[in-house]
Amino acid sequence: MMKEMSTKVYIALFSLAISAFAIGTTEFVIVGLLQTVADDLSISVTKAGALISGYAVAIAVGTPIVTAITGRIPKKGFLLILMMVFILGNAFSAIAGTYEILMVSRVITAIAHGVFFAIAATVAADIVPENKKGTAISIMFTGLTVATIAGVPMGTYIGQQFGWRATFGAVAILGIIGLIVNIFAVDKVSRQTNPPTLKDVGQLVKNKRILLALLMTALGFGGTFALFTYLAPILETISGYSAGSISLLLLVYGVAVAIGNIVGGKMANQHPVKSLRFVFLLQGIVLLLQMILLPNKGLSTFIYYFVRFVCIYDVSRSSSVHCNAC
Repeated sequence: MMKEMSTKVYIALFSLAISAFAIGTTEFVIVGLLQTVADDLSISVTKAGALISGYAVAIAVGTPIVTAITGRIPKKGFLLILMMVFILGNAFSAIAGTYEILMVSRVITAIAHGVFFAIAATVAADIVPENKKGTAISIMFTGLTVATIAGVPMGTYIGQQFGWRATFGAVAILGIIGLIVNIFAVDKVSRQTNPPTLKDVGQLVKNKRILLALLMTALGFGGTFALFTYLAPILETISGYSAGSISLLLLVYGVAVAIGNIVGGKMANQHPVKSLRFVFLLQGIVLLLQMILLPNKGLSTFIYYFVRFVCIYDVSRSSSVHCNAC
């Protein structure tokens, strides 16, 4: 007979989702504020874009290393430490007076981001019955989806109204809320008997199939984010949208992300490899079409672009994850 999850467990999962919401918001919110940050710090938009790519590199490099080094630390305590680092990172971003300080604070935040999700997924699975692990992880990651739908456009709006530093200050406050809820809602979780080590990471890197899967995912994401990183300045200077409308357009993007998650999950469940071939082909076509679509300010064209663009991106992500797991 299958066990049911208690109210306390749901509260714990919700607290993890709150943290995921804060972390997901800080990852992408700078996309809508790229021009604002560039103007304020007197740097080029291209240089400001490195704040996003630097964040991504820090996650990719720092997450497996830090996770392996800290494998024996109690999970709940480590989650709380990561949230405190996340809060400090965003606080430093909020008061950063130079590009260099902002970059360092983003890197610190990124490492906490990557390791948090690695640990939180394990915690979510550990606090529920065996038959509810998938449900638990999906609830936790709901915070990330909601961050894309609501957190990024809200953060962009705050930044446009009160300055980009206010956005990072608001995210730090969200982190504090997540920290407090986690302290009381998440119970202690037993340590891993065989935590991963740096040697394990090295062995994975030597595996050609894993490297190929990682390369496939990196190229798929890279093609999408090469455009997404500079989406706000492109919409302003090429498409002719006002700065004030960017938050609304990012909301459309977030809704399309949610649709893409559903479509991508279903495609990945049925034919992951075939789905990837179709998705990557369609992704290339759609990205090429942006040379025609982006200069057109027509709202209908733009919505069509966003739905197609983001659904493709998330189908690619879902299929890649499923394929990698295989």
